[in-house]
Amino acid sequence: MSKLDERRGSADAITRLPVAALRPFVALVWASGADAPDPAVTQAASELMLPTGATHLAIRLSEQPLWISDTDSAAPQRFEGAMIAGARKRFYLRRSSALASSVGAVLKPGAARALLGVCAHELAGAHTALAAAWGASCNELRGRLLGARSGEERLRLLEAALLARLPLACAVHPGVAAALGRMPELSRIRDAVQLSGLSHRQFIARFREAVGLDPKVYLRVLRLQATARALRSHTAPLWEIALDSGYSDQAHMTREFTEMAGVTPDRYRSAPDATSLHLPLPVP
Repeated sequence: MSKLDERRGSADAITRLPVAALRPFVALVWASGADAPDPAVTQAASELMLPTGATHLAIRLSEQPLWISDTDSAAPQRFEGAMIAGARKRFYLRRSSALASSVGAVLKPGAARALLGVCAHELAGAHTALAAAWGASCNELRGRLLGARSGEERLRLLEAALLARLPLACAVHPGVAAALGRMPELSRIRDAVQLSGLSHRQFIARFREAVGLDPKVYLRVLRLQATARALRSHTAPLWEIALDSGYSDQAHMTREFTEMAGVTPDRYRSAPDATSLHLPLPVP
């Protein structure tokens, strides 16, 4: 991550690295909507969310609910307040009935067990109320966040809450950490297993505990994210991006991208506000 990427934002949106003590566990922290949420704002939002391979923690500071479903036809689940978004291998749909302030963190592999007390694979593919892991302290933190006057103050409060849990932390297995440090350059899982010093079965089990996904699925998600960035930043033809991203051909990329992201590479590339995580959708 470059210095320019370490911290970016505006008066109502901040994304930055966490304090140094959290960096072995947290990839980044973010806050959106620095001012108190306005209950009179009722603008609806609908987004298709691409998988990242990471576990996310988010605390909404609006009383308005969030609706999440795995497909456009599936019955959506209602969420309020604070939640954990487990690692996923496919997209999901997110809808809200109002703009809302929020604060959150993207966790590194192994951090779910360290900071939430739950292995990542137990959270994978689903959203879970943060209170299930943190109990009453979750509501106490949300109350302090509601009283904060800026996005930066909210980030400091979140970091303090995460730091308070570090005495309970246990590190990711060093063999898994070694393999993670070399992904996605490792083209075969057996190379990652050999690097870890674990047996194949032990490596798969410990990797799932730390990341939430199997190693092969995790590599597919990393490739999807790299492809999404390439589609947004390069004008190269699709077949060239497919080969550069490690797909056998353009058809292979199109099949896998569509399955995991919910849209074709062409549609994703042409969407005006798409990122490697969000794809805003028309309000129905």
